[in-house]
Order: sequence, then structure tokens, then C-alpha cells
Amino acid sequence: MIYLIGGSSHVGKTLLAQRLMEQTKYPYTSLDHLKMGFIRSRMTDLTVDDDEQMSTFMWPFVREIIKTAIENEQNMIIEGCYIPVDFRSSFSKEECLHIKPLFIVMSETYIKTHFKDISGYANAIEKRLDDKPDMERLITCSANFQKECEEYGEPYYLIDTTFDVNDILKRLLLAV
Repeated sequence: MIYLIGGSSHVGKTLLAQRLMEQTKYPYTSLDHLKMGFIRSRMTDLTVDDDEQMSTFMWPFVREIIKTAIENEQNMIIEGCYIPVDFRSSFSKEECLHIKPLFIVMSETYIKTHFKDISGYANAIEKRLDDKPDMERLITCSANFQKECEEYGEPYYLIDTTFDVNDILKRLLLAV
């Protein structure tokens, strides 16, 4: 099974992937690591601030990694904000049977109410240098992911009152 964990920045994707890895023993790939590999190796002139362009640049590589894992009947977890909500258009119907996606979004109310906590957990798993979340950007990006999920009929987990990684993990594992 291929688990895709997407959503905007700072919604807990990496923490969820870590917990899923601990429970399933499946390897996971952070698309932030792949991004930094492309940037540091100078395989792209894009920077850490070029999120939209980075998604377009990276998706063909990620797509082929997923296809290779499916062909080899391997399990894996991929997480990152660079997973397009319309990812299914990159795969056959048969390939899609091997993919379980979940996009994580936060409501505007949650972001405004818990912004200090969100900022404080920015380095919970990954050490981010000079990462200062921008509240308005988080609100906009999360709302856009939710809208796209609804448009494409993809499952999403809305964090509205509390952040419960175990509840999100349960939802992902039970997804059909």
C-alpha cells in the first residue's frame, strides 16, 4: 500500500507519517527531503520559497517512485505539501487501488486560535531553519487544499477544534 499524506505546511503531515511508519513499519519519504536534495545538488534553480513551482518540478519524480513501488508490490509512505490533490490523473485505475491518500487541513478558526501552538510545533520532527509560519498564508493554503479535495472528491481530515494525531492515524488506516 502507498500512503500519501498531503496538505499545506504546518498541519502535521510529517508527525503523522512518523507515527504511521512506527505502526506499519513501512518506510516513509518526506518530500521536503527530496526538495532539499534537488536544491542542494543544484538540479534546479528553484528555492525553498518556490512551493508551487517545486510541486510541478517534483511530481514527475514522485509519481515514478510510486509507480515503481506499486510494480514491485512494496509499501511506502510519502508525505508533503507537494502532492497534488488531482494526483489520480497520474495513475491508472489499477494503480490507484494501491494508493491511500489523506489530506490534512486546518480551519481558519483553528489556525487563529492555535497559531502559537502551530508555530511552536514547526520543529517537532524536522529542524527548520528560520521557519516562521505566516498565519494568513496558512489559512489561505489550508482553505485551498480543502476546496481542491472537495472538488476532486479526495478524503481530507479537518482539524477544527483539536489536533489529535491518533485520530488522524486511525482515519488513515481505516480509509478504503
